[in-house]
Amino acid sequence: MTGEPLGLLPFVPGGPHFQLSRDLFHELGFQELWANEGYVGLQHGAAKFILQDLDNGAFAGNLMVRIDVPDLEAWWRRIEAMNLASRFPSFRIKPPITYPWGREVHFIDLAGVCWHVGEP
Repeated sequence: MTGEPLGLLPFVPGGPHFQLSRDLFHELGFQELWANEGYVGLQHGAAKFILQDLDNGAFAGNLMVRIDVPDLEAWWRRIEAMNLASRFPSFRIKPPITYPWGREVHFIDLAGVCWHVGEP
């Protein structure tokens, strides 16, 4: 491979309820850039990924994705106030915890993917 990579664009499974997963990521602030045959390009700031209409619990349960935000505490307060678990029953989220590599919030999306949200 020549040249420096310009980014990373993971394909993330949407789980058993693809439209509901799309709705969750909209609530989290992601905008749809495009949609085509079971794939949706999503972006929020510099964070991009492709949500796919794929339900594979074993794969999703072993996938982790990290998102960096400029102010983790502010992000946490905004998301906590949204009470997403009341509208997305399989959504789970933990408050910020300090790990050896930094402070993070973890949430599990509707497919079972573990998302790490932290500061760079």
